Amino acid sequence: MAYRTEGSFSGDLRDPAPVERLLWPDVAKGVCIVLVVLWHVIMKQYLQIDWKISTPLPGAWGAAGELLLPLRMPLFFAISGFFAARAVNRPWRTVARSRVAKFFYLYVLWLSVHTVVLSFFPGFATEHAGSVLEFVAQLTITPTNLWYLFALAVYFVIAKLSRRLPFWIMLAAAFALSATASAGLVAVPGDRGGLYQNLLFFLVGIYGTALVKRVAVEASWPRLALVGVPYLGVLVAVEHFDLKTTFGVWPVLSLVAIVLGVTAAALVTRWEKPANAIASIGRRTLPIYVIHLPLVAVLNAVLHDPLSSLGPAAQLAVAVVDPIVLVAVLVALCLLLQRILPSAWVFDLPSRRAKESRRTPEPRDFNASEQTMPLYPLRRPEVVSGMRPR
Repeated sequence: MAYRTEGSFSGDLRDPAPVERLLWPDVAKGVCIVLVVLWHVIMKQYLQIDWKISTPLPGAWGAAGELLLPLRMPLFFAISGFFAARAVNRPWRTVARSRVAKFFYLYVLWLSVHTVVLSFFPGFATEHAGSVLEFVAQLTITPTNLWYLFALAVYFVIAKLSRRLPFWIMLAAAFALSATASAGLVAVPGDRGGLYQNLLFFLVGIYGTALVKRVAVEASWPRLALVGVPYLGVLVAVEHFDLKTTFGVWPVLSLVAIVLGVTAAALVTRWEKPANAIASIGRRTLPIYVIHLPLVAVLNAVLHDPLSSLGPAAQLAVAVVDPIVLVAVLVALCLLLQRILPSAWVFDLPSRRAKESRRTPEPRDFNASEQTMPLYPLRRPEVVSGMRPR
């Protein structure tokens, strides 16, 4: 399996300790964040264009985005849980800041930024607060498109508080919650549905670290095809017969998609250059996640009318490449802004020791505090509290 050796960030930039960092999780996260951007481009810019072409390309892009839903966020959360498995055993004084306060802080900060920026684009196809009460609701009970930050903090608290319970109780409860929410049996205003549905996959990453690593280690093309081909067939059938809201279908599809995603990410690491390129994005998911949506709003405002007024021939060319080009532009812009913005408080919880460093550290991705993971069987995480990373 491919590894990348690098210094682990501990807050002290003077003498980073070398560690071996698995490459495939960064590849998986890189793919996931690109798919997040792609989904928002398709739904909030591409499908808003007044298409005059007879070919079903816009519908095909929309369908492709729908088919990727069981993979994108479930895999993202499984990898996040994978990296959080050791942290749930540590004392609250050690992890409360980095695993809970940090993400609540970032959620409040960037929700405020999004609310202000998106107020200038009232026609943009996303929810944003129009009053103080709406802002408070989005801050507490009805998370917005930034809900991943909110969920990371909430999920970690749940995992830590429940770490002494049998793992199967937590997984069963999380499965029931995911199935209930995806079946539409509970109210899910805003992005609360995502919050309900994805706890399962975060816990799978925590309790199933050994299984996740085994899937990556044993990845092969025949295994990818053996799981992937039937999965795609079932996925198409689910879409065709509109079974997405059938109780239990969503979480089962997503669990299989996680296996496919981990397998594919591990296989990609066999090609050094593509793997390193994707992994470099995967190590900088945070700035892309929090910045890209306001940029989508700006691009939509600039491009909507000109693209809608094009003739059929020009629109046909645009319909093919628009999502691909905009995703590339957005990722590049986000990473450029990452270098310009003050990372110490824009992408991280401000340090209590202002004099720790004289320069602004590079923003870390969502999971950079856990660079390596021990291999252990599916069980309560506290049984490995004495283990050390290899």
